[in-house]
Amino acid sequence: MSTSDKDDELAGTEAPFVSHLIELRDRMIRALIAVGIAFGALMLWPGAGALYDLLAAPLAEHLPQGATLIATSVITPFLVPLKITLMGAFLIALPYVLYQVWAFVAPGLYSHEKKMVLPLVISSTILFLIGVAFVYFIVIPGLAGFIQAVAPESITAAPDVEEYFGFVLTLFFVFGIAFEVPIAVIVLVRIGVVTIEQLKKARGYFIVGAFIVAAIVTPPDVISQLSLAIPMCLLYEAGIIAARLFVKHTKAPEGATEA
Repeated sequence: MSTSDKDDELAGTEAPFVSHLIELRDRMIRALIAVGIAFGALMLWPGAGALYDLLAAPLAEHLPQGATLIATSVITPFLVPLKITLMGAFLIALPYVLYQVWAFVAPGLYSHEKKMVLPLVISSTILFLIGVAFVYFIVIPGLAGFIQAVAPESITAAPDVEEYFGFVLTLFFVFGIAFEVPIAVIVLVRIGVVTIEQLKKARGYFIVGAFIVAAIVTPPDVISQLSLAIPMCLLYEAGIIAARLFVKHTKAPEGATEA
């Protein structure tokens, strides 16, 4: 093939590629604007300080009488509440951010595939938020109570606010991703990587893997590890059930051809 023929062959692909990049840029900007609007709204009400107090509440309730979280850096009392507000803004804007992802890939999907993507976007958002709520209401209070129960009386707990924020943010991310297990199971079955029967046979391996993952990514205490491993096992079973129902309703119509 001559050079001119190659140029002619590539000429028709440059414009679509550039248009896809432009659309991707526009949707990223929209997602960032949504996060920015949520951030501004949270700064106005309830405010960065109130959000910090809300995030610190599960730990503060289990601290010794008169003890509080401390700041070891001059600028920490200013930066940490801002980071917490930004995290809250992202969680609020998460449905819209995932919608932008879905809108970007939707034009390249078939109608029966679109039926699968939108419910997955909604359910993945809900599951991620459930994982965050699970950390806030179950894991942190349980961990704080456990630490206070085993800590010597001569030690007064006064955690650093920046370390606490990093610790909580890590748990939010880990548990949020872990609660996406049903989504991962459904997608793997839908695209044909594994079958439901194979998932059932691999149940024992997954349970062992869940406890290994929990031991690696969570703090070295029994409560955190069990709080992650047990829900992952239950969500794996839920994913198998959901995959059987979900994939059945998102198959291509009989006789349909895909280019």
